[in-house]
Formats: sequence, structure tokens, C-alpha cells
Amino acid sequence: MDYRNPKQRKSMHGRIVQELGMQIVSGAFAPGQRLPAEPTLCEAYGVSHPVLREATRVLVAKGLVVSKPRVGSVVCARDQQWYMLDPDVLVWTISRLPEVEFFRSLMTVRQIIEPAAAALAAISATDDDIARIGAAYERMEGAKTAAELLDPDLEFHRAIMTAMHNDMLAYIGNMLSLALTESIKLTSRHPNTHALSLPRHKAIFTAIANRDALAARQASVVQLDNARRCQLDTRRLGARARTAAVEVEIS
Repeated sequence: MDYRNPKQRKSMHGRIVQELGMQIVSGAFAPGQRLPAEPTLCEAYGVSHPVLREATRVLVAKGLVVSKPRVGSVVCARDQQWYMLDPDVLVWTISRLPEVEFFRSLMTVRQIIEPAAAALAAISATDDDIARIGAAYERMEGAKTAAELLDPDLEFHRAIMTAMHNDMLAYIGNMLSLALTESIKLTSRHPNTHALSLPRHKAIFTAIANRDALAARQASVVQLDNARRCQLDTRRLGARARTAAVEVEIS
């Protein structure tokens, strides 16, 4: 799935949720603004009132709108009520944010969560957890292309979140995997992604396997610093390639 360009939902119910949700996230409907009246939306989408009300309930559940008697559906403030880790809300947000802004925001979240997760995993992981993390790393080593590296890289980070044995933190990690996929995709465009990524991930795995929380935290910090530099380098390389292409076209 391309989270930058979400595919249109097949069912009418899903389509209404997606289109209204993306309009809210994009700012087409401002906080405090009412959505179009129910009869108007029913006519626009060619659906019955029950179908529209069910779609509205989904938007309410995601924190995007609140239903008020005799008023209708009112858009909620982003910083107060939106469930930003809801998979749909996250995808819609990604699709609307400039790439640079999205990755800057995501990297801040990762720098807060992942080093602490690695440290806690070093303390809490069972032998089975460590084996799962190690198996993911071995698959990373065996990957021959950037595309093959994506799944084991994601599994590596999911396994660490699971190894914390904290349901709430594991849930947050699972929700972040959507955004993490996009982050890894960008990093994997770097020509030396394999050579740069593997030693850092191995250091994290080794520290967790040795039950060394401080080393696991530091190894995660180093890996994230490397990922941030790779993303910056990738964007610079992409900008240079686009400039060169324009110069060739002009000449």
C-alpha cells in the first residue's frame, strides 16, 4: 500500500468515511465547522440516511467530529480530540503532509519511543522474544535488495516492541508501523542502506540479547541518527537528480 496516495475505498460506506476524513485532515473543514447537512450528503453520495449515519459514527469514533443534537456533525480540534494513532487518521495525515515535515515529525516520535523500547526489551525479553528479534535480523542480513529488506526490518522493530511485554506500548508501536514503513522506504533509497543499516541493527540485537539496557538504548539512538542522516542524504540526492534532469531537458 502507498500511504502517500491512499486507494479509494470500494464500499460506499468506506468511501464516505475516507473522503470526509481526508477533507477534515486537509483543513477543508475547519475545527468548529459543521459538515454539510445530512440530506445534502445523502444526495451527494446517493446513499440512505442509515448508511451516512454509520459513516458519521466512524468519524466520531476516530475523534474527527462530534455529533450534536439539532446541530449536526461538528469538526473537532486536531490537538484535542483526533486519535492520531488510528490507522486511517495516520494514513490521511501522511498523505497530506509534505514529505519533509512528515519525516521530521516521525523521527521525533521514534527518538522518544524506540531507545526506551530497546532498553525495556533488554530487561523484559524472554528467550523466545530474543530468538524472534534475532530471526528478523538474520532475514535482514539475507535480503539482497532494498525491497526485500523492508519486511524483516519492520519485523525487527515489531519484535522489540512485543518484547517489552507492555500492551499499551506494543499497541503504540503497532500503530506506528504504518508510518515506519514509509520511513524505511525513504531510507532504503540510499545507495548504501544495507552497509549502513545492518551494523546498527546488529548492535541493538546484541545488547538486548546480552540484557544490557544502557547499551540497547544507546545502540537505538545511534541507529536512529543514522536513519535521519540517510533520509537527509536521500532527499539531497533526489533534489540533485531532479535538478540535473531539468538541466538536461533545457539543454
